[in-house]
Amino acid sequence: MPSLQDWLSRLEQLHPSEIELGLERVASVADALGIQKPAPTVITVAGTNGKGSCVATMEALLCKGGRSVGAYSSPHLLRFNERVRIGGEEVADKDLVLAFEAIEVARGETSLTYFEYTTLAALWLFQRAGVEFALLEVGLGGRLDAVNLVDADLAIITSVAIDHEDWLGSDREIIGREKAGVLRAGAPFVCADSNPTQSVLSAAEKLSSSSYFMGQDFSLNLGEGKKELYRFGELELAIPPISLPRPSIAAGITALALLNVLPQGGIESALAEIALPGRCQQVQWQGCNLLLDVGHNPAAAEHLAKWLADHPVDGETHALVAAMADKDLVGLFAPLRDVVDAWHPAELPGNSRAASGETLLEGLAAAGVEATNANSRCPSVADGLQQLLPTIGPQDRLLVFGSFFTVAEVLQQMRDEGNGELRG
Repeated sequence: MPSLQDWLSRLEQLHPSEIELGLERVASVADALGIQKPAPTVITVAGTNGKGSCVATMEALLCKGGRSVGAYSSPHLLRFNERVRIGGEEVADKDLVLAFEAIEVARGETSLTYFEYTTLAALWLFQRAGVEFALLEVGLGGRLDAVNLVDADLAIITSVAIDHEDWLGSDREIIGREKAGVLRAGAPFVCADSNPTQSVLSAAEKLSSSSYFMGQDFSLNLGEGKKELYRFGELELAIPPISLPRPSIAAGITALALLNVLPQGGIESALAEIALPGRCQQVQWQGCNLLLDVGHNPAAAEHLAKWLADHPVDGETHALVAAMADKDLVGLFAPLRDVVDAWHPAELPGNSRAASGETLLEGLAAAGVEATNANSRCPSVADGLQQLLPTIGPQDRLLVFGSFFTVAEVLQQMRDEGNGELRG
């Protein structure tokens, strides 16, 4: 029997550009598997940023309330299994293999992409486990994403910003229209974007029986002490300080409130226990304070900049950055100018999409910042860590960001050495 790694190696060879776009193919396979309704209640989450945080919020609260829940998110950092969780736990290799085998039989001659295979696997596993709730994170866009083969009982859009221009375009209205493709007629809709596009508003007016908007119908703002105060109608909750984006947290709570499935108690502890790797993740490693963030677009950089400003250190903040060449590098760096003291660009060897050291330097210069090690660019993230960690003082902070690949390298090295410690 092929192992999970055998399956993944095979799926990684698939080329989506050679496969016809649209949902017809993947929907036909889902129909053959009988998984187009993987759970009694399906919540679909689309958005440029904050999707994973929203899913994690709902997953934590549903588990706290004793509900059975399946969560599907992407991409993963270290293990493919991170993408599919049941009851808050990653599914086992053997279960993923069973899912892929079932899909292989059902698809016949139908071609599928990597993401379509993995989406079908998640749906198959959720139905097999008999979960009450399926939380589905859109991979890219919304309208034509494989997740959208399932009719959502409630849809969420976390944000509409510029990213993946090659696929989605560089206009927020067009991007919003794609993301609004997850809405369904008569189903509630929650929007965490405080400045929704007209395309989203129009879709909500046309399709949704009831729509709820951040800042208008629900909110999450600084309350007494360090806690956040969530408000939705007569519902008020004190939320502990956590690093996830406020709008995503608020949207997740609102969705569960609309479905009347918020836990009766333990909301604060459930949220405080959420640990989403690579999202303003604080780590102590080799005596140094690290902050790991997968942010890779301007909107994510703005959130990161605010977090850094809200959590100052007595010393300096150094940034070790590696990013993809197709990203808006100026937009990624510019929001961080005033909160980063020293910049260290690094390359990602072996990744054909990664920006070269020279490209990163050009992006930094265009953003109005100067790389600290301009004459000795880091050939890899690992080399950057080796150079920087001995120089980071106890009052300093090392920010590592720019892509999922960047953060994954750090987490993998920490796992291999076994001496990292989460700080919150």
